[in-house]
Amino acid sequence: QVRLVESGGGLVQAGGSLTLSCAARGSIVSVNAMGWYRQTPGKQRDLVATITGAGSTNYADSVKGRFTISRDNAKNTVNLQMNNLKPDDTAVYYCNADRVYTTWSGSPRTYWGQGTQVTVSS
Repeated sequence: QVRLVESGGGLVQAGGSLTLSCAARGSIVSVNAMGWYRQTPGKQRDLVATITGAGSTNYADSVKGRFTISRDNAKNTVNLQMNNLKPDDTAVYYCNADRVYTTWSGSPRTYWGQGTQVTVSS
């Protein structure tokens, strides 16, 4: 059983910074990509940033230059440093672990965290 434990959300003023952290816990052999997605009420969940085990990153255009994703492969953790936050960044942020192997011969699965609220006031 694998679960993703998120932390770091909260309330911040526009222009401020927050760091989100996520740890994948359980009996894990390997994880392909890890990342963050966000969702506002009534809208679909959108990609914010992802990072592969090799360190390749992908960012939504709206966060490029402001957010930085990083990962510790040995600890199966991923962080999202968010700077110069804007009210439009307000959302529930979800951690994602893609293609998680819990055995050497099994099939991979994708896991989601329960979400952490980020609110940016103007």
